[in-house]
Amino acid sequence: MTQQEFSVYADSLESLLSPAYKDMAVAYFNASISGTEEDYEKSAEAEMKLNKLLADKVVFAELKEFKESGAVADSIQSRLLHVLYNDYLSKQIDIKKLDEMTKKQNAIEKKYSKFRTTVDGKQYTDNEVEELLKNETDSKILEAVWLAHKDIGPIVADDILGLIRLRNEVAAELGFKNFHDMSLRLSDQDPDELEIFFDELDDLTRDGFAGLKREIDSHLSKLYNISTGQLMPWHYQNRYFQEAPQIYELKLDKYYKDKDLEELTKVYFDGIGMQIGDMLAKSDLYEKEGKNQHAYCIDIDRDSLDIRVLCNIIPNASWMETMLHEFGHAVYQKYVGQQLPWSLKMPAHIFTTEGVAMLFGRFASNPVWMADMGIVSAEEAESIAEDARKIARLQQLVFSRWVQVMYRFEKGMYADPEQDLNKLWWDLVEKYQMIKPPAGRDMPDWATKIHVATAPCYYHNYLLGEIWASQFYAYINENIIGNKDGSRSSFYGNKQAGRFLIDNVFMPAGRYYWNDMIERATGEKLTPKYYAKQFVK
Repeated sequence: MTQQEFSVYADSLESLLSPAYKDMAVAYFNASISGTEEDYEKSAEAEMKLNKLLADKVVFAELKEFKESGAVADSIQSRLLHVLYNDYLSKQIDIKKLDEMTKKQNAIEKKYSKFRTTVDGKQYTDNEVEELLKNETDSKILEAVWLAHKDIGPIVADDILGLIRLRNEVAAELGFKNFHDMSLRLSDQDPDELEIFFDELDDLTRDGFAGLKREIDSHLSKLYNISTGQLMPWHYQNRYFQEAPQIYELKLDKYYKDKDLEELTKVYFDGIGMQIGDMLAKSDLYEKEGKNQHAYCIDIDRDSLDIRVLCNIIPNASWMETMLHEFGHAVYQKYVGQQLPWSLKMPAHIFTTEGVAMLFGRFASNPVWMADMGIVSAEEAESIAEDARKIARLQQLVFSRWVQVMYRFEKGMYADPEQDLNKLWWDLVEKYQMIKPPAGRDMPDWATKIHVATAPCYYHNYLLGEIWASQFYAYINENIIGNKDGSRSSFYGNKQAGRFLIDNVFMPAGRYYWNDMIERATGEKLTPKYYAKQFVK
């Protein structure tokens, strides 16, 4: 076997995979927007067609032969072989089981999309639930809405458990401990190294968070006119306490209530040399009945620059952050190296695209960016800077502890799905978020978080992305923009900053192992020291 033979063979595989992937992406996007039974069925069918290609045992055997031959030495071709091998390995099971997994996940996602929180006959979208939890001060109303939102749990819990068992069965057949172990290893993450990394992050953030948690509890007890001992999960102004409560006087939402978030996003990215008008035109950004209530970015085929974003915008700071975040994903995909093989026209890792998205998303609460964009005056930006810094630190530490819950829950769940998962969930919430569970509650609250079902073993990448964002933010400020004095920039209008990201992160795409890409760009492998300096110390 020769390298040239592999190159020709890989081209033939990608000529089959590319159109199947495109059909799946289009069908998924359409189903997310419409929420109809017909579109969800089409989405499942398209995914099963792609799975059937990847499940081809003859192809996998040939890829394995190329891999073991050692004949593929070229850096790009070797990386391509690694990616293709892992993609096919993950599907080397009975096609009936693959199809069953797809159907189960599709059916669960449809239930999430259609669910609306209902209290006293009135329905609430997720946006409305978040706004109510953030602004209501009547504890009884907060409790009613929080509990009603959890009604999705019993609707999907048994289905999710069935899917988890099937995922584990599939992973075992492929020689892995469980689905969690398989997911990490096939995405170039070592489970043992990741555990050490998250233990270090726990140690790094625990004391700082505990201090802020006391500050949060003191503020909320006064706000709701109850003792700190009476605070319950519904008092933390968010369904999962994954976002920081509003404990400081500064309320960022007021700055965005009359702003065009779509236009602000376009102006900003255009200003750093990343054109997004074409992607905005193909996106679906506003609420509608039956539509998926979350947000994501999808590259339809990796070739034609058909990249779309789904959002449910309302004019507030959170959705400004989400727009910058999702179009961070979008520009990453738009500027990948088009000369690369199709399978490498994707981020170095899923957490590196999260890192880019978070790098940009953070600007929504950054007074420097707000002043640059004309949202506030320079004087007001200076006056709110300290509170904004406190809010950013609070948000990061709150989010960091929440990710600990998700990471450790999924790890424990796949290790033993037959255990009391609700107890596991609330034990982790109490340990890492320092929130006590409602007395006597025994409901599948773990199943209310859509990611558990539809984005399995993914959530830890958000925190790795935050660490990546701090590392690249520091590097760009000091080495590209030249802020040697420690001052910070929003990169506004700075095409050099945009060019650095395009050349060193976006264009290499999947050409390098993720930590090699990071080291090539910044001179260091991924390190939490910049995150700690920015938000912990």
